[in-house]
Amino acid sequence: MSADIEASARTILRRLIAFDTVSDRSNLPLVDYVESYLHALGAPSWRAPNAAGDKAALLATVGPMVEGGVVLSGHTDVVPVAGQIWSGDPFALREIDGRLYGRGACDMKGFGAAALAMVPFFQAAGLKRPIHILLSYDEETSCLGSLDAIARFGRETPRPDVAIIGEPTMMAVADAHKGVATFHTLVTGFEAHSAKPALGANAVAIGCDIVSEIGRLARAFETSEKLDPRFDPPYSTLHVGMIHGGTARNILARECAFHWEFRGLPGVATAAATGRVQAYVDQVALPRLTRFVSGPSVKTVMEVDVPALAAGDNQRAARLALRLTGSDRAIAMPFATEAGHFQRAGVPPIVCGPGSIEQAHKPDEFLAASQLSACLAFMRALADELTR
Repeated sequence: MSADIEASARTILRRLIAFDTVSDRSNLPLVDYVESYLHALGAPSWRAPNAAGDKAALLATVGPMVEGGVVLSGHTDVVPVAGQIWSGDPFALREIDGRLYGRGACDMKGFGAAALAMVPFFQAAGLKRPIHILLSYDEETSCLGSLDAIARFGRETPRPDVAIIGEPTMMAVADAHKGVATFHTLVTGFEAHSAKPALGANAVAIGCDIVSEIGRLARAFETSEKLDPRFDPPYSTLHVGMIHGGTARNILARECAFHWEFRGLPGVATAAATGRVQAYVDQVALPRLTRFVSGPSVKTVMEVDVPALAAGDNQRAARLALRLTGSDRAIAMPFATEAGHFQRAGVPPIVCGPGSIEQAHKPDEFLAASQLSACLAFMRALADELTR
C-alpha cells in the first residue's frame, strides 16, 4: 500500500506541476483535473469561484459529515518563472538524485499531491471524523483565495477542529508566523523645468523622502520592545521593493510610485507601521510637496493585509501535529500563510508541510523525495488518529 501511495503521489504531482498556475492565470484546468480525480473516487467536492469566474478554490471531504475533523489546506497558484534560469522545463516534473524538480514542487503542490494521493487510504481507514482537503488560489498575491471556502465551515460543511496548512516547513510544526500587509503609494507632483524648482513639485524627491522614512521606521522596529526571539529576525520589518517615476533628468517629476510591505509579529498591528508612515506624510512630506503649488498629493492604498498566526488558542492543533510528527517543540516562521484566516474564522491552525522554504520561488525549485514520503507518513498517522 505504501509503495502504491508513493507512486500515486508522484503521478499526481507530475500532473499538478504541468498546469501553469502562475497567479495571474486561471487555475480552472487544474481544478477540473482534481475534481475529476475526486469524482472517480466518489469523494464529494465543492467549488468556490472568484468573482471573475476564472479561478476557484476546491473543497473536498472524505469521511463522515460530522464536526471535529481536520482540514488539509494548500494553494494551487505558483510564482512566475519569467526571468529565471532553469536547467529544464519548470512545468515538467523531473526526478534527479532524490529531488523532485518543478515550479510549485515545494511551494506547494507537493503537499496537495500527497493529500490527493491519500484519498483512497482515507476512504478505507474507517474515519470517525472527516478529513477535508482545501486547495485555494491567489495565495502568492493576495492570500484571499481561501476565504470563501473557509466560510463554508460550520455552515454547508461541518466545522473542523484543526487546520493543517502544508506550506514548506521540512515537516516541522509551526504554531506562529508573521503577518504581511502590502501597499502602493503614489506621489503626484507638478511638472516644471528643473532649473526653476519653485514652479513645480518633484514627486520623485518627495517619494524618496517617504521611502527614507520607511527605512528609518524599519530600523526603529529593530530596537523596539516588541521583540520575539522565536522569530528570525525577532522584530517586525518594513521593506520597499519597487519604485519608479519621472520622465527625464531635467523635468520635475509628475509621478513617483512605490510598493512596500510590513511584516508584523503576532500582536503588532499593521497600523503600528501605517500610522507612522501616514503621520510623516501629513506632517512633513505633503507640506514639502505643496510648498510652491497646490494640487499635488500622496495617496497610499493597502493591497493585502494577511493576519499573523498567533500561538495560543491553536495549541490543540499544535499538540496534534507534534504528536503525529514525533516532535517535542513548535517553531515560528517569518513568512505569512493562509493560517491566519483560519484562526480568524475560529478554526485552530498550524503550518506543517514538506520541503524547505529556502527552495521556494527559486529557479530549479525542488522537493526532496524523502520529504514527500515524510508527508505521506504524517497523513497516514493523521488518518489513524481520526479513526479513534
